[in-house]
Amino acid sequence: MNFAKGLRAILLPVIDFFYPPFRKIFDLQTFRYLACGGGNAALNLLTFYLAYNFIFQQEVVYLMSYPVSRYIAAYLLALSISFPIGFTLNKFVVFQQSNLQSHVQLFRYAFVTVSSILFDYLLLHFLVGYLGFWATPSQALIIVFLSLYAYFCQTYFTFKTVKSPAEKES
Repeated sequence: MNFAKGLRAILLPVIDFFYPPFRKIFDLQTFRYLACGGGNAALNLLTFYLAYNFIFQQEVVYLMSYPVSRYIAAYLLALSISFPIGFTLNKFVVFQQSNLQSHVQLFRYAFVTVSSILFDYLLLHFLVGYLGFWATPSQALIIVFLSLYAYFCQTYFTFKTVKSPAEKES
């Protein structure tokens, strides 16, 4: 059994078990996206919290001799874990029907992620650095907004299904 089949065999029965009460609200793919994305966002936020509160103790952290604030260091660590997990879940669990080549999907996923990083970075600096809000609640709020942005990008750009020329004619 290859990795994709194994991942689907484990996760889909669990996710799909909880789907029936939400059937009138979401289609199955959207529910799977919410479950996988929600789990990955929770992992991201937990990693951010642990890194911010326990790993990075100084207000300025040096990453490869470059000074960054403690909350940005925590963000980068959380991202380094959530990016590959998010791509894997989206590719093999949520958007299985996408017929785009894997390298195209990965490039597009990275593009959406980089744009999300830029938005996240700017919003985090604005909320924490400029307005003085707490870092973890600020990051949680940003995750909600960026999750909506990412959902539409992943559905209609990264993992879209391209119709073959024969399908376009019918």
